[in-house]
Amino acid sequence: MHDETEKMREEADRMITGIIGKVLPGSAVRKALANYEKDRPVRVIALGKAACEMAAAARETLAENISRGLIITKYGHSKGATEGFETVEAGHPVPDENSVLGARKAMELVKEAGAGERILLLISGGGSSLMEMPEAGLTLTDIQMVTKKLLSCGASIQEINKIRKRLSAVKGGKLATLCPQAEIHQIVLSDIIDDDLEQIASGPACEDTTTNEAVREILRKYRISFSPSVMEKLFSETPKHINNVTSEIVGSVRELCRHAADFAGKSGYRPFILSTGLDCEAKEAGKLIASAARTICESSEGCALHTLKRPCALIWGGETVVTVRGRGIGGRNQEMALSAALGIAGMEKVVFFSFGSDGTDGPTDAAGGMVDGYTVSRIREKGLSPERLLEENDSYHALACAGDLIVTGPTGTNVNDVAVLLCR
Repeated sequence: MHDETEKMREEADRMITGIIGKVLPGSAVRKALANYEKDRPVRVIALGKAACEMAAAARETLAENISRGLIITKYGHSKGATEGFETVEAGHPVPDENSVLGARKAMELVKEAGAGERILLLISGGGSSLMEMPEAGLTLTDIQMVTKKLLSCGASIQEINKIRKRLSAVKGGKLATLCPQAEIHQIVLSDIIDDDLEQIASGPACEDTTTNEAVREILRKYRISFSPSVMEKLFSETPKHINNVTSEIVGSVRELCRHAADFAGKSGYRPFILSTGLDCEAKEAGKLIASAARTICESSEGCALHTLKRPCALIWGGETVVTVRGRGIGGRNQEMALSAALGIAGMEKVVFFSFGSDGTDGPTDAAGGMVDGYTVSRIREKGLSPERLLEENDSYHALACAGDLIVTGPTGTNVNDVAVLLCR
């Protein structure tokens, strides 16, 4: 690896650390609760991959006003005990028995709230899987089967949530309907493009606008069907009017991209945020990014947009999808990075990285991948075919053998993914 590329990778490492630090939810939650009335008790549920950070901030701000607290988060994401809170760790991206346990405890907590009592919901991404109670007549196995099929067919997170809200007793506003006399306020860390509240954690306290026709269209689009019991529930209505909930969004992918641009600028790159709504196939996104790199680097004047001349940083935010056809393992960020690596093979002074702000990418211990013009040659030196590994959806092992995985561990936040192309 050339010295300039190594230097760029070191810059990228510092950017990743800095970006994550800027989108941790603690300060945003404390700011949101600064004027929250402390004249009476409040019940708190923190749900999602950022639940522990959000709960700790609430505890610091509201202190003894919290009468009962519950944290539901992903395995490995809790950070020790939080005073006043019970913690349940559960499965993601597929719900498990602890997801049902967490849902049962959440349902009990809100059902106990009487008229005029207050409930604070701290919501972050991942909650759709982490808290689950199958509707009457369905089992956890039914939900797991549906989730796995949707994840593997290439459905977007919005499409997946539209389906599973119909099958759940806590999603699509149903949690809020268990305590109609209580006052609910939710503080939300968005991991969804466009910050659609009813999609974040499948909107446990948001009315659901999904129609039966929208459900049919998803089934037609991916040519999927389920058992008769599941199909029956898919066309049962969800709550359309919820009047006891107020909401506040305190973090999103736009913030994530803005901080990426700030850190790129501090490293000497001209930053350009090209999109905060990237939502195509990960492989196709990788091809697009490699094409952008070639366009910029093959012209002495940069590209047709003169301002994109080097050194520059192109930034995308969002959430791509992976249609699983092979038997490998990986995640959307890793697959995008491997696809981009094939397109930038042999190029000098180009580095690309993409990662999930929560520190996890697919069913792996990596957050994403960082590649350069030498990634493909490093994979081939190990006797492996990067093309074949991509075809097998085995981006994890491809990037691992090249030393190109991004591993952060659980970060304590979750505001979608960011992808950055650096050109010197």
